[in-house]
Amino acid sequence: MYQVEMKVLKQKFEQVIDKIQEDFRNIRTGRATTGLVEGILVSYYGSTTPLKQMATLSTPDASQILVQPWDKNAMADIELAIRNSDLGLSPVNDGNGIRMIIPPMTQERREELIRSVSRKGEEARIALRNVRGETWDRIKRMEKDGDLTEDDRYSAEKELNEIIDTFNKKVEEIIKEKEKEISSI
Repeated sequence: MYQVEMKVLKQKFEQVIDKIQEDFRNIRTGRATTGLVEGILVSYYGSTTPLKQMATLSTPDASQILVQPWDKNAMADIELAIRNSDLGLSPVNDGNGIRMIIPPMTQERREELIRSVSRKGEEARIALRNVRGETWDRIKRMEKDGDLTEDDRYSAEKELNEIIDTFNKKVEEIIKEKEKEISSI
């Protein structure tokens, strides 16, 4: 009976993991990745479109991102959107594409990003705890309503704790991996 709640719990936990991975993809490290710019929204012919849907994104080397728009008329709009993003990148339009050089990060900036990663990781853990609390409340309510036996509640509690431990470890691994990526020069 409580297995349905566990399936829903796992789906919500997976959403939390996906969200933190998406957040971390947008954090700039010392290395150029297309993930930095693919989510930039470009105002193009009156509609807002993600950059990845308007251009080919590539990294010719470790310190450069190249954006090649499919429509050359969109170059100015893309350049403006990149300048206005909070990434602090300076796009250079060479007529065929837009290049962005990723400057090396200072140690101070690296420490600031690591703090940001830790903060986002803690937010993910809090989200996991909140989802766990909601599920636990529903399980207790099921027992109170007579839909669940006391033994099933204990089994559910044990399974719930195992699942939360597994997902907390996943979050911790993701945080450590991103911190290592930021720290490496």
